Amino acid sequence: MKKPIKILQFKMLIEQDEDGLYVGSVPELQGCYTQAKTLKELRTRIKEVIKLVLESDKEAKQTKLKSPKASTNYFAIENLNIQYA
Repeated sequence: MKKPIKILQFKMLIEQDEDGLYVGSVPELQGCYTQAKTLKELRTRIKEVIKLVLESDKEAKQTKLKSPKASTNYFAIENLNIQYA
């Protein structure tokens, strides 16, 4: 009998570095980040990294299988300016 397939959900943060590369990270998984020239490529790469992290971190894998929805809720991102001397 085949194992039931679970859909695991993660939130990816996307930034763009000074060279124009997209940098993606999944805060829920330690060490889960990658970069790419396009967003399409970034999405493909981050999925590969997620799978590698889950294969190597059994505890993270078990935790995620128990709760497959994305665990982090982001509210907003703001740019803050402060005066600093």
